[in-house]
Order: sequence, then structure tokens, then C-alpha cells
Amino acid sequence: MPAALNFEIDISSENQFITDFPNNISLFIKREDQLHPEVSGNKFRKIKYNLQEALRQRKETILTFGGAYSNHITATAAVGKISGIKTIGVIRGEELGEDLPKTLEGNPSLKFAYSCGMQLHFISRQQYREKTTDAFQQKLRDKFGDFYMLPEGGTNELAVKGCKEILGPGDEEFDYICCAVGTGGTISGIIKASGKDQRILGFPALKGDFLSEEIRKYTYKNNWELILNYHFGGYAKVNSELINFINKFKKKYQIPLDPIYTGKLVFGIFDQIKKGEFPAGSKILAIHTGGLQGIAGVSKALSKKNLPLIN
Repeated sequence: MPAALNFEIDISSENQFITDFPNNISLFIKREDQLHPEVSGNKFRKIKYNLQEALRQRKETILTFGGAYSNHITATAAVGKISGIKTIGVIRGEELGEDLPKTLEGNPSLKFAYSCGMQLHFISRQQYREKTTDAFQQKLRDKFGDFYMLPEGGTNELAVKGCKEILGPGDEEFDYICCAVGTGGTISGIIKASGKDQRILGFPALKGDFLSEEIRKYTYKNNWELILNYHFGGYAKVNSELINFINKFKKKYQIPLDPIYTGKLVFGIFDQIKKGEFPAGSKILAIHTGGLQGIAGVSKALSKKNLPLIN
């Protein structure tokens, strides 16, 4: 059987002071991106207890789902390499599998996953929409045999349990805790761990308010809301304004942000402060959920569109 992943059970990250704003508003960033060099941020939190459960069930393979530049795919592949458990990535876009060497050459995320030993299985977008059905999952078991299945993005009850550990001693001093939202698991864990007087703000990277329903599956609390105006057109959509903000932020504070999640989060926080949405004296904690590995892939796309590159 594979060995257990060498993660500290009670590992914690540092809160880094960023700046004071007018009206005595202060902003800190929790550097979850520094937890692990290859399994950083919320992916570290989401996978930890799922891996323990896979090993408890004596599974020798983890299968999961993701897009071509998925942080979850690369993190799962890295976990497989570290722990010695086989991994299978079911990837959206069957055309990517037609010439695998060419795909890997042009896609740093999939190249990394493949180098970690992950078996890549490419399917059509129509099939991908059916990935949660019993019929499709049976087809996967017929093809690959027994496996422990992680959902897209890694969100389930065990992932939320891991994300509860993002908040640690001393974080109760913050009035607002802000995080980017993809599948809803990270913010759900933060909400469950939050104090009764804290307000949790989620900044979705996708269009729409459908994520509220997902979050309510995991928490009964009502001390949260989603800020829907900073998706920049939808998942993985970026423009020059966002890229310039990310570059200026890194130059000023020496903190890299990714353009899919954390860049939009911090841009949104700055804009909300400028618009007076936070009361005077607010102490804000932003969660840096990692995702920096995706910058290389986004940069390739930006260069093709003649947009500024991420420094």
C-alpha cells in the first residue's frame, strides 16, 4: 500500500500585513500559498483528509476531474507522486488527447501532472457534463478498475473539514475574512470555523449566484455573502486591467497573485474599500489560496491575445 502523505496535521500559515487604507481600514493576507511547494493553499487543505480516507479504504488509485489548467489536477498529481498512490485525471476536452506530446508541450499544468505520473484521460465536453452520473462513473470503473473518486475542484465534506483549518489562533481578531470562490468548499470551511461576529465575503471566479446553493450544503451559518462583480467575464477570463493590477501588487508587496482566483479577489477587496463598502476601522483578512502554478499557462494564452503578461 502507498505511504501516508507527509503533511503536518496542524500546519498553519502566516498572516502578512499589506497596508493601511483611509478610515483606519487594514488588510492582511494569509499566505496559504506557502504551505507546500507543489500542493499549496486550499488544494493542500482539500486533499489532506481525502487522502487519509483513500488510504483507510485501502485504495491504490485516486481519480479526479478538471480542465486543462486545473490547479486541482496538478495538486492531486503531486500528492500521488509524494505518497506513492496512483492518480488519474479525467480532463475536459477530448481534442487535447489527439496529440498528447503537443498538448504537453503547450500546457505547463498538464505537463507537470503527467511528469508526476498521473494518467490523463481526455473526454468530450458533453461527457464532462455527465461526469457525476452513475452511468458515466460506472464506465470509468469498467475502464480503470477500483479507485477513490475526488470531485472536480476537490470539494466534499472531507475537503470542507480541511478548509476549516485555514483559520487559526489569532484570526478571531479580524472583522472580515475574504476568499476567492470556485466550487464553494474553501469558503464553506472558513464559514464553519468563523466567529459569530465575523463576516465572510466570497469573491466568485465564475458568473452567477448558483454557488450560494452549494455553500448552503455545508454550513447553516448566515454570516456570509458572495460579491459577484469581480469575475471579469467568467472563469479564467482576464483583461489588461486585472493583469496590470496583479503586476503592480507583486512589485509593491512582493506577493504573487494568480489571475484565476486570488488576483480577482484582491482586486475586488481594493475596489470595495475604495467604494466605501467596508466600515471605518475594519480589519480584513484575505486568504491567499495558492494557484500560482496556473500563471505559466495563462501567460501562454495572454501572449496569443497581445495582452500584458504576468510578471
